[in-house]
Amino acid sequence: MIQKALNIGGLQLPNNIILAPMAGITDMPFRLICKDYGCGLVYTEMVSAKGLYYGSERTEDLLQVHPKEHPIGVQIFGSEPEIMAMMAERISELDIELIDINMGCPAPKITKGGQGSALMKDPVKVGKIVKAVVKSSSKPVTVKIRKGWDDSQINAVEIAKIARYEGASAITVHGRTREQFYSGKADWEIIKKVREAVDIPVIGNGDVSTPEAALQMLKETGCHGVMVARGVQGRPWIFREIIHYLKTGNRIEEPPFSERINIAVKHLNLAVKLKGEKLGVIEMRKHLAWYLKGMKNANAIKNKLNSLDNSEEIQNTLFEYLEREYN
Repeated sequence: MIQKALNIGGLQLPNNIILAPMAGITDMPFRLICKDYGCGLVYTEMVSAKGLYYGSERTEDLLQVHPKEHPIGVQIFGSEPEIMAMMAERISELDIELIDINMGCPAPKITKGGQGSALMKDPVKVGKIVKAVVKSSSKPVTVKIRKGWDDSQINAVEIAKIARYEGASAITVHGRTREQFYSGKADWEIIKKVREAVDIPVIGNGDVSTPEAALQMLKETGCHGVMVARGVQGRPWIFREIIHYLKTGNRIEEPPFSERINIAVKHLNLAVKLKGEKLGVIEMRKHLAWYLKGMKNANAIKNKLNSLDNSEEIQNTLFEYLEREYN
């Protein structure tokens, strides 16, 4: 089967299954949970280079890393090569392994400033940014891109070649255009085309929510690794499932509902410990809803949890729910 280590710029990863950077989701507590299930590499939420430059405390907080997270990369976004370079130099001095440049985020608040996936409309600027960041960073630099801006501007291969030429150590390709956001089906053919066009590792991203899909992506595209995004929401054990399947060809069973609840409670406690009671509880609400998806009377229990603002009450409610519905 297709399960192997992955080397990015001299960094040897334990496996080729990677957690996607996702704003508001891949914070330290969630990354630690994913590491428990064998994820080969995690990335932070995207970090604003300009925010760091101007001393935003909230942005600084995104750079916190736990020793158990390694290997870990920091994803940065911005549109000014000079600021991106200065912040990359600073970030590369931290205890991290990689820096990733975000050229894939479709959110209007990001793209309207010429950042994220909007950079793909300006190949010249892409080259300047990658060159500046690579020159300033003491750590390998990766780049995450999309298929293109829209169906009339599909230029992932061109952008990948530029990034490679300017020194990027790996490219991640999300097989959707910016215009698609997260709708429709990801185009894995574009991942294959990028894989054939550059001689650095290419990581595929888009529509991987099962072990079978991970294997299919590797086979169809020839990519070196698989990045899992929405497929991990509420299902961090997907890393264990994919890794086992790629090694053996056999599926392992989904965790029992008791394990799901225990994971949710562990995640909750980590979030509260790191962010405090109020913020930790608020940010966990979406995660708890994902953990409960598909369970008995899930909507009723989610509504109750959303009305609680005390982590101990939430924990007790979850265990009572488990005992009542799955005795």
